[in-house]
Amino acid sequence: MTTATANPNVHSDTPYALSHLDALEAEAVHIFREVAGEFERPVILFSGGKDSIVMLHLALKAFAPAPVPFSLLHVDTGHNFPEVIAYRDRVVAEHNLRLHVASVQQFIDDGRLRERPDGTRNPLQTVPLLDAIESNKFDAVFGGGRRDEEKARAKERVFSLRDEFGAWDPRRQRPELWSLYNGRHAVGEHVRVFPLSNWTELDVWQYIEREGIELPEIYYAHERDVFARDGMWLTAGEWGGPKEGETVQRRLIRYRTVGDMSCTGAVDSDAATIEQVITEIAASRLTERGATRADDKLSEAAMEDRKREGYF
Repeated sequence: MTTATANPNVHSDTPYALSHLDALEAEAVHIFREVAGEFERPVILFSGGKDSIVMLHLALKAFAPAPVPFSLLHVDTGHNFPEVIAYRDRVVAEHNLRLHVASVQQFIDDGRLRERPDGTRNPLQTVPLLDAIESNKFDAVFGGGRRDEEKARAKERVFSLRDEFGAWDPRRQRPELWSLYNGRHAVGEHVRVFPLSNWTELDVWQYIEREGIELPEIYYAHERDVFARDGMWLTAGEWGGPKEGETVQRRLIRYRTVGDMSCTGAVDSDAATIEQVITEIAASRLTERGATRADDKLSEAAMEDRKREGYF
């Protein structure tokens, strides 16, 4: 009779511990699977920005080797960075995904929306978004919002109930003790789901580094023609910039976030690699939206007001 010998490399008294990125990934994967089992027609909001890219990467991992059981939805302002749209289309083709596009320009052309005097279309995204949700009968909508972005984001739960008009009421937010999520909703209502709620901008970049996730090149330092407005560097374009007195100059910049070109500012940066970006973010004292999104500077409650109307 042989006697089993203990493996000297295994220490039974050593607890198994996840890294903080492993824990965040596991939570997000659980959320995706929970939604898949609880809802009939979920959709992932996908803009080609880093948060939606990480969100899609997590969804791919959650259901591998099966395909992602959700389609994608992009609310297209018509003022997008070309690099981001090219990236979006490449990823959709690579993973054989279905993409719905809700076009702000189409709503302007048929008279359902009017162009704003300041040229920005970011606030105009709400109506096409809600129309796409209603017409496609989406009952769960994944968003890439994080609680460190902005004050109103911090009021969200992971499962955020929206009423029949798509509006958000912070008083109707449900408790989520022990990571138990309540997706119950009435006919006409839907739930916004935020798998990255507990992530920070730094977490997102560290995860991108760990997983080797490709991003649009505008997230890294590059030379670009920009002009100064309201303390930010904006890209010139057909949306209405620059105005008289605003001088275009070529600078070494990068983008911390991407969105409508009319309100998304760049930051001076020489961070051309992911390691340099992580070092830069770790030293920053400003959130990405606070530093680079003009639409969030309209008032202290700008984001919360838009969320109450049905915004992301």
